[in-house]
Amino acid sequence: MTRPLLIENARIVDPASGTDHRGAVLVEDGNIVDLALGGPVGVPDEAEVVDAQGHVLAPGLIDMRVFVGEPGKEYRETLASAGAAAVAGGVTSLVMMPDTTPVVDDGALVDFLIRRAEAQSPARILPAAAITRGLNGTEMTEFGLLKEAGAVCLTDGSHSIQSTALLRSAMDYAANFDMPFVHQPADSELVGDGVMNAGLFATVLGLRGIPREAETIPLARDLQLAALTRVRYHAAQISTEGSAALLKAAKSRNPHVTAGISINNLCLNENDIGRYRTYFKLNPPLRSEDDRQSMIEALKTGVIDTIHSDHDPQDTEVKRQPFAEASDGAIGLETLLAAALRLVHSGDVDLMTILRAMTVRPAEILGLPSGRIARGAPADLILFDLEYPWQVTERELRSKSRNTSFEGARMQGKVMRTFVGGRTVFTHKEAA
Repeated sequence: MTRPLLIENARIVDPASGTDHRGAVLVEDGNIVDLALGGPVGVPDEAEVVDAQGHVLAPGLIDMRVFVGEPGKEYRETLASAGAAAVAGGVTSLVMMPDTTPVVDDGALVDFLIRRAEAQSPARILPAAAITRGLNGTEMTEFGLLKEAGAVCLTDGSHSIQSTALLRSAMDYAANFDMPFVHQPADSELVGDGVMNAGLFATVLGLRGIPREAETIPLARDLQLAALTRVRYHAAQISTEGSAALLKAAKSRNPHVTAGISINNLCLNENDIGRYRTYFKLNPPLRSEDDRQSMIEALKTGVIDTIHSDHDPQDTEVKRQPFAEASDGAIGLETLLAAALRLVHSGDVDLMTILRAMTVRPAEILGLPSGRIARGAPADLILFDLEYPWQVTERELRSKSRNTSFEGARMQGKVMRTFVGGRTVFTHKEAA
């Protein structure tokens, strides 16, 4: 039990209800119990009062794609360090990918991770379970047991299932249990040994390219199988104009299809690689500026449903390699909101659309009660200054790894306070 909490003088922005007005929120026993337009609601004598100073009060972010080193590679990231990084960036719930050692393909491991995260992480960590054993793409896991243990969705994480027959069977099986089926479309043979977007820039750098068709061909297959099986299909992350066109057509016929995008593919393009900067070696690769603009348009029109960090900690040894040999991945929990706000400040996307893709839409896809500011909802909230200027520096990152694509980037917008279940789990030093 915690003291009642009153957050007053806030600009409440709630995409679930379309709310954007000044007001106050009252929290008791970890849930929102009242909201008021303008002044405060009836305040218990013992309540903690937080003056929001006119800053934005929004639902806590829900990040649908986060890789954590624990178990097996704790030197890259632990549940505790991932949770600390998350709440500093305004992420109150994160979906943990099953790419661990051992792989999260057993109900006992799902249960273990839930219990360990509750004890160690200030953010809510929601384990995703593997579609195939060992992420090997050949043998399905026990979906029913994994769901019973608490897995929120099924995914093979960074791996893509190549067998069409297996994929159909897995989708059928997942539909029976009404579980979200999250899959990254990638044709392994077309990807080959490519390391960046195929095009003129790759040729100039002398690097092998990954064609857009490596994404669009398997996505077209996935969408047809999703229509056949009626599974709740979520394209884990897309990056090309062609993928957006396929999804737009599929969504007009199948209401069970959704899609996500990495913040990297919304804010960066292939030119950011510059002179072989390995922190920009990502999966999917950074695409052309035309593709990036197409992704922004797809977000605005609802073709893309969710934005995630694709937080993927990698140690220095595997990143300080020649570009072609370096590992994929970048951390992103602490910069997710600030990077997304770049699109707001540039006038590309409005604030409500950005927040919707990181709050209520992930909650709807995963069946979570959070992601909204409403009576009875969990008090997972963030208070952020929309105009606060700051610069990303490695020494201030809370993640155990330092492979950020935004090192040295100047940002506008900062989380001042994060609440999980009505309890303050992060306070920016200037708001303390």
